[in-house]
Amino acid sequence: MTPAEKPPAETAFRRVMLKISGEALMGPQGYGLHPPTVERIAAEVKSVRDMGVEICMVIGGGNIFRGLQGSAQGMERTTADYMGMLATVMNALAMQSALDQLGVHTRVISAITMNEVAEPYIRRRAVRHLEKKRVCIFAAGTGNPYFTTDTAATLRANEMSCEAIFKGTKVDGVYDKDPNKHADAVRYDTVSYDDCLSKRLGVMDASAIALARDNSLPIIVFSLDEPGGFRGILAGQGTYTRVQG
Repeated sequence: MTPAEKPPAETAFRRVMLKISGEALMGPQGYGLHPPTVERIAAEVKSVRDMGVEICMVIGGGNIFRGLQGSAQGMERTTADYMGMLATVMNALAMQSALDQLGVHTRVISAITMNEVAEPYIRRRAVRHLEKKRVCIFAAGTGNPYFTTDTAATLRANEMSCEAIFKGTKVDGVYDKDPNKHADAVRYDTVSYDDCLSKRLGVMDASAIALARDNSLPIIVFSLDEPGGFRGILAGQGTYTRVQG
């Protein structure tokens, strides 16, 4: 690693992927976008960007439309999945707007061509944006049905040579059972990819975990609801679970 490639002094990571669910943007509403929540998450992203870390993002679309839900209600699965991909574009544009207002240069990069609102995905161009300290928000999943945004985040993280995936959730790590339902739930400090799969711990879907495992890409699960949590973990503080080999 050359001096120019060394990570910033404050953090062990030079480039990371932040994966959050669409539900994270709906705040207390239960549906859609909650602007104060979007702004709060954008401020978290800016604080990490200001540390010198290069950031990619993937945001789910479950606050607007979830392909599996539509399929379960009788809609053809491929059509439902494409609708879910379009929902992720809406969330990406909302996050871009919030980041722009904070003075953070951002690019929405879509796996489905829609030149009027987003750039098409070209790997080398996306890498160049990151090198210029722009936040890249990858939208529309992988561009293919039957793949989740978890898998899209892992795919893009590998393509962008990210050093870790940060999975923002409503709890501060991975537990052996749902901590909201079981008072005796135990949090893991570290857990293996294979244990995540065999114990069905629900970190990400199986395809995403397997892709991360095959490329030795660590997944760090933390609470997105904790103020300063994203920056704190990058600075070596806070509570989280690290998924690794």
